[in-house]
Amino acid sequence: MAKVHPNMAPAPGAVGEAPCAPASSAEGPTTLTVWRKSLLFDCKGFTVFDATGNLAYRVDSYASESGDEVVLMDAAGRPAFTVRRKRFSLQGEQWLVFSGEETRRPVYTVRRSGRGKTLAHVTACAGAGAGPSYDYEVEGSYARRSCVVYDGERRAVAEIRPKEVVGTDVFRLVVQPGVGVSLAMAVVVALEQMFARPSLLRSWSTVD
Repeated sequence: MAKVHPNMAPAPGAVGEAPCAPASSAEGPTTLTVWRKSLLFDCKGFTVFDATGNLAYRVDSYASESGDEVVLMDAAGRPAFTVRRKRFSLQGEQWLVFSGEETRRPVYTVRRSGRGKTLAHVTACAGAGAGPSYDYEVEGSYARRSCVVYDGERRAVAEIRPKEVVGTDVFRLVVQPGVGVSLAMAVVVALEQMFARPSLLRSWSTVD
């Protein structure tokens, strides 16, 4: 079986960016390996490595937690985004994405779609400093780890790809230049909450 976590040192540079800033390389796409497993005992979550095998991001959710709020951290344990489920939504299931640990004003919403091959709509919130070009659609199948994120001009800006041999618990996230890698990873966290059955991070006994 392929080695999932070759190095445990934090990745230099890329993951220390401000959460909304573009973080992918100007020279080419950023490729991450996402492992649906926490490195902490008695936790569920994600461990994410960069192309050189260094730790890039992590999500740790204790079994006692509902999973309705999840914090995406960089390799040093600094919060990049907080992803929280919106209660009592009239537009279907929605997850709010907040910068860092601040949970008063979301910067994005991820809304589940019931139309055709579109899985979700990612929309910048008013006052978040992002224009229409920062709205995205996610198409494909999260269950198969095969999804494409398109921007407002129908350009593929990120992809979730299955990783050969190792099954659906390990997959790749490929982010094109000019797109925030932290944001792309936050969208993965939201997709996990909405489409994984059972979710790795969320207890489905939670009552809305």
